[in-house]
Amino acid sequence: MLPAKLVSLSAATLLAAACSNAAQPASLAERLGYKPTDKLLIVNGDDAGMCHAANLATIECLEKGFMRCSTIMVPCPWFPEIAAYAKGHPDKDFGIHLCHTSEWGKYRWGPVAPREQVPGLIDPEGYLWRGVLEVYAHASPEQALIEGRAQIKRALAAGVDVTHLDSHMGTLQLSPEYVKAYLQLAVEFDLPLRMASQETLARLGHPEMRDGFAAKGILFSDYFVYDELKDEKNDVRNFWLGIVRNLKPGVTELYIHAGLANDELKAITGSWPTRSQEFEVFTHDEEMKRLMAEQKITLIGYRPLRDLQRKERQTKAR
Repeated sequence: MLPAKLVSLSAATLLAAACSNAAQPASLAERLGYKPTDKLLIVNGDDAGMCHAANLATIECLEKGFMRCSTIMVPCPWFPEIAAYAKGHPDKDFGIHLCHTSEWGKYRWGPVAPREQVPGLIDPEGYLWRGVLEVYAHASPEQALIEGRAQIKRALAAGVDVTHLDSHMGTLQLSPEYVKAYLQLAVEFDLPLRMASQETLARLGHPEMRDGFAAKGILFSDYFVYDELKDEKNDVRNFWLGIVRNLKPGVTELYIHAGLANDELKAITGSWPTRSQEFEVFTHDEEMKRLMAEQKITLIGYRPLRDLQRKERQTKAR
């Protein structure tokens, strides 16, 4: 028989441990209805609406591959096509790829908002600036906010059931002042968004950012594949197989740029080989299919996060 003191100490230790566990907030996976040890993966397709080749590849990857959501570039010429698809397929998951730049050499687009409201976003040729630093040099967070709001509203008006936000070329994520506009849009439309991992933000000097967004009730993935992308062009297929092979428990987002290797895409961008390879890897690759099954990966989109975010907000408001 254990001495009374030891029994008392053991009971106290167990109670303290139980209280500690109870105090731990539920993980995002648990709040979504999964186990904390489950590996949840969001394969998000950027640049839908950019061109016809991107739309065709995105649709095929959503219907036959591993992509579970995509983000639309509203200012681009092929937006009406992907918006019509989204409206006609309400089960598909589409967000907005907030666009404040127009980077290609011979294929350009301008703002959605009235030009007199966003003059700093427009370059001398009448399009959005090619680069993020040019936006920062000539525009303002207020104008970026106006343009972002106009893009979301245009998508909603076209019948897109918008599920999330992210920022093309990171314009709203790479400057603290522009991040405020990003947060405002997420709160205003009650949408989850793409957020860099804690490790990335700490390296960039903003370890507090995720907590700030969470305090406003905004949801985002636990992990986001971003820093690793510098290695992608060396071997696209094996790069992504390695990423999927080493997923951590919790919710991870990765993004690809699906495109068909046709004359249109080749005329627009020199990145067409990477885009076409990403399309193949996440749509038809047999080894990727086996890997997903072996790793017991659960594919999700952003709609479950959006629905959870809105449910939790309503609960808090009661």
